[in-house]
Amino acid sequence: MRVIDETGAQLGIMAPQDAIRIARSKGLDLVEVSATAVPPVCRITDYGRYQYNEQKRARQARKHQKTIEVKEIKFRPKVDEHDYDFKKKHIERFLTEGDKVKATVFFRGREIAHPEIGRRILERLIQEITELAIAENVPRLEGNTMHVILGPKPQQAQQRRERPATAAARVGGTAAAASVPDVNDMASDRAPESEPDDTQPVTSGE
Repeated sequence: MRVIDETGAQLGIMAPQDAIRIARSKGLDLVEVSATAVPPVCRITDYGRYQYNEQKRARQARKHQKTIEVKEIKFRPKVDEHDYDFKKKHIERFLTEGDKVKATVFFRGREIAHPEIGRRILERLIQEITELAIAENVPRLEGNTMHVILGPKPQQAQQRRERPATAAARVGGTAAAASVPDVNDMASDRAPESEPDDTQPVTSGE
């Protein structure tokens, strides 16, 4: 592994046991900061302070982070032109704000016998907002609803600041992630994307 000391100076490439011995002699820890590099890069540092600084940077990044939301807009098979245009404008606004939209046609009673009506509504919507959105799936019928997921085109999505992935990890560390839930009607719940906290020391100075 390549070793960097507490001052930022490179000590060169050495065996792990030699790096651990140097770290212990200074009363510090050996932390892996780049596991994907060849050879891996480790830093001799105070792990407690290192972890604190990483958490502080993560908190600062989250302040500027844009979370992904999925808004749902419902249509009826007999939607009139005014209502259709009103809801389409909401969809366009959500897309320009960087959110996804679940456009749903809700069938009642015997309306389900004519799913082609709902499909025409959704296909018309996709065609009319093609400059803003990408359809992530074809309109599909599930129970008494038909829906399509619309995502903003890259040029329309707001830029999101994301925390740079840290490779610092204790050997055998794990990471976790949270999924983004759907939302009902025109309301939404925020679901922040979780970030891995895999910064752990190789060994602690004793």
